[in-house]
Amino acid sequence: MVLSHFEPMFRTAERILERTDAWLGINSWSARGRTIAYCALLIVGLAIAEQLHLRRLAGFGRVRGPPLAIPFIGGIVSMVLAPYTFWERQRRLNPSGVSWNSLAGYFMLFVTETDLCRYVLSENGPHAFQMILHPNGWKILGRNNIAFKWGEEHKRLRQSFLRLFTPKALGVYVSIQERLIREHLHSWLSESERSADGYSPAFEVRPRVRDLNLRTSQTVFIGPYLCERDRFCEDYLRITQGFLSFPLALPGTGLWRAIQARKRVLRTLTDCVRQAKERLRKDPDAEPLCLLDFWTLSVLDEVAEATREGAAPPKYSEDHEMADSILDFLFASQDASTASLVWTTVLVAERPDVLARIREEQHRLRPHDEPITYELLERMAYTRAVILEVLRFRPPPVMVPQIASRRIALPDGYVIPEGALVVPSLWSACMQGFSSPELFDPDRMLPPRQEDQTCRKHFMTFGCGPHMCVGRNYAINHLMCYLAVLATTVDWTRVRTAHSDEIIYLPTIYPADSVIRARWRESM
Repeated sequence: MVLSHFEPMFRTAERILERTDAWLGINSWSARGRTIAYCALLIVGLAIAEQLHLRRLAGFGRVRGPPLAIPFIGGIVSMVLAPYTFWERQRRLNPSGVSWNSLAGYFMLFVTETDLCRYVLSENGPHAFQMILHPNGWKILGRNNIAFKWGEEHKRLRQSFLRLFTPKALGVYVSIQERLIREHLHSWLSESERSADGYSPAFEVRPRVRDLNLRTSQTVFIGPYLCERDRFCEDYLRITQGFLSFPLALPGTGLWRAIQARKRVLRTLTDCVRQAKERLRKDPDAEPLCLLDFWTLSVLDEVAEATREGAAPPKYSEDHEMADSILDFLFASQDASTASLVWTTVLVAERPDVLARIREEQHRLRPHDEPITYELLERMAYTRAVILEVLRFRPPPVMVPQIASRRIALPDGYVIPEGALVVPSLWSACMQGFSSPELFDPDRMLPPRQEDQTCRKHFMTFGCGPHMCVGRNYAINHLMCYLAVLATTVDWTRVRTAHSDEIIYLPTIYPADSVIRARWRESM
């Protein structure tokens, strides 16, 4: 913390005040006047010392930063009130390098250069960087969450996830995804009367996509074990809102409500884990219905093997540990996928040429609107290219904040101080290396250009290193399934406003508005 360096300032201010007393005869002042003078001198002294200290950490101009950091609180107010504006202004300080700022006592480094972003994300642990996700991250998700694990424990936990994303498991998830997508599309287009051309009245698609994704992620990950879905959804949304709150966990604040909601969610998820274990112990041959079932089968096998060998079962096999990881799956999938579903909807709506090619591919592969399978998704080359370009062009997790565990020297000689908040910008990386990166161009992901291969290191939507998103194939499949069903069953247009080209941060990025009109298609 920046302020932790300034304890000697209190003693210095006291000595200055004593000399001022003798020089001005301040003993004649009232007690109130003396207190005011002391506080004012102390605050001014601390503010000056903080500015000098921040600039020393930044190498006295070696790293670009704001001309003046707001004393003590830094940019935290503007980050909370206008997060997209704050981070975009920060990015412009150095679009391909490093810049600094301060956030509520943290010295913060914002990293935009691809290789340096990859370095920060790949060097995970007490020897280098530890993930925090957000200044409120540890407080909201708890330090036991998988996002904050490292080393051998983290490696073993991720290895236990291998069974969750096999073709068989992804095939089960796709059938759930398609069913829920169709159900929600039906509700979107059945709630109001049509105009003469058959289109619905204009509606904002973001909250409807959010509800679709909430239901999908809960059903895919937790399946039949989740009760009281409405309360669970309310608590989950409170957790999300906590990432947009001031870092003050007093009763009644947004951060405090998020922490309490996380505790209730973990209790619910722990009960779901118990139910899954009980079901599959009774019937080991039962078909897995959700991600939790696939993982439970894997964990039960590992526990049985450990028992045979006389070893302790893995720590992650405990009910509350599994619940913590399921919460991370929900957290990682919900806001990111919701944002990408919204971007898919509005970007394709404004590119009729792209939509026509998607429909042509779908008609060729599914001429009679056949159900979508994992095998069919593997053959949808153009639909996949569109989704990859959506994820590159508007990567929902635009940054992944870390904490420097120690002093770390960069290749250019600059030394990152211990305790600094280091923020790699995934969006900046995705805008480097690719040809005309500011354009939405799905063809870049196809032969002969194949920029998904030639520019692979810049495609950092799913991160890299030990914490690279383990569910990336699940997320891509979900987006492809949504686009395939939407394109073949619905005609939709975007209703543009003066704010349609603006971007907001919630905490993933969204278009400022995503208003559409839609109608059922008469045929594929």
